Amino acid sequence: MSKIKIIALSPLMVLLLALLIPLSVSAINVQEHVLDNGLKVLILEDHKAPTATFQIWYRVGSRDEQIGKTGLSHLLEHMMFKGTKEHGPKTFSQAIQRAGGTDNAFTTGEYTGYFELLASDRLALPIELEADRMQNLVLTDESVLSERDVVMEERRMRYEDDPQNLLHEEVVAAAFKSHPYRWPVIGWMSDLKTLNPADLRQHYATYYAPNNAVILVVGDVKPDEILAKVRDAFGKIPAGPSTKAVSVSEAEQYGEKRVVLRKEAELPVVMSAYKVPAIHQEDGPALDVLSNILSGGKSTRIYHALVYEKQLALSAWAGYDGMHRDAYLFYTGATAARGKSIEDVEKALVTEIEKISKEPPTDHEIQKAKNQIEATFILEQDSFYMQARLIGSFEMIGGWKLVDTYLEAIRKVTADDVRRVAGKYLVPEKRTTGVLIPLETKK
Repeated sequence: MSKIKIIALSPLMVLLLALLIPLSVSAINVQEHVLDNGLKVLILEDHKAPTATFQIWYRVGSRDEQIGKTGLSHLLEHMMFKGTKEHGPKTFSQAIQRAGGTDNAFTTGEYTGYFELLASDRLALPIELEADRMQNLVLTDESVLSERDVVMEERRMRYEDDPQNLLHEEVVAAAFKSHPYRWPVIGWMSDLKTLNPADLRQHYATYYAPNNAVILVVGDVKPDEILAKVRDAFGKIPAGPSTKAVSVSEAEQYGEKRVVLRKEAELPVVMSAYKVPAIHQEDGPALDVLSNILSGGKSTRIYHALVYEKQLALSAWAGYDGMHRDAYLFYTGATAARGKSIEDVEKALVTEIEKISKEPPTDHEIQKAKNQIEATFILEQDSFYMQARLIGSFEMIGGWKLVDTYLEAIRKVTADDVRRVAGKYLVPEKRTTGVLIPLETKK
């Protein structure tokens, strides 16, 4: 999860939720245990439905890779579904589906996670299967290279053939000079082409170990029973080698960077990225509120100014991507309306940023943004899966107990805090701008 997702709510819904939320928010009652081999287990008991999610997250993502070997974490996620010594290819998902459940996985810059959602009385199945593939994955040269080709095709479809995604990738790569955030989770195509299966086997042996993993169980469960099953399945797996979290200080940026991408596309697009602190760092909450004031719905500043008032853009937005261990990015962007100059669109975006950096937002804007953030935060926790994702995301960037402090920090943000962070971080010397210039579509 890159950030807490913001949804557009009606004024009535915002008002009702604003009244209800103070009564609903309380510390989450997570039980934490650590096995002798270093495996952390987080259990949240909730009996509102007879289901549960079992998730296992590994503290490894694209930030733990090296130049020339990017994409290993994402490829390994693919390989985790290709079978173990005991269970053949596709067996894992088929077994979960036969039990009436669903399963999937995700890789980010910070972590790799696997999850199952099914009836709570059937959790023994994913516990057994996840313990098996933590230690017994089959990674032959042939199987690795075959799946590597699948990932290369995925990359072609998602990036090379998608101009806006490719623009985003180019902007992020240009924004970071020394931090591994500069390469994409899926990896560079040049690295995938030359991938050595031995490197993937080493990646698996290093990072897929109990002392580098966190298990999350949320739902209709009895914690003691679940802990006993987890201990039986995972307790005998030996701890892996000690891993040290990648610690990189991003080099200072002294001026705006620009990227021009010429690609077959329908309309011009502009995207700017500003380096900003992460959500758990100082000024993170104020940046989260700022993003909602600028782009928390069609009535907020950027969309209203560029799409409705000036009619320069078909879409316009801002977003704070703060769910990272280290400082990351705050985005603004827009797609030009047909016949409109992308230069005028970019100027209009900058104008809105300059306005809020000089004059604080109104009390109404501040309260509306806070209400939206709180409403989304509460509504998402109605899902066992999203509860686990929320706990896991905070655990990976600084500790799951940050969940309890998130809304408190949001509530303390003032209008002047928003103006101050806009003037401090959304400035030209911290900005990387990318422009997509459409080429004529080939017949």
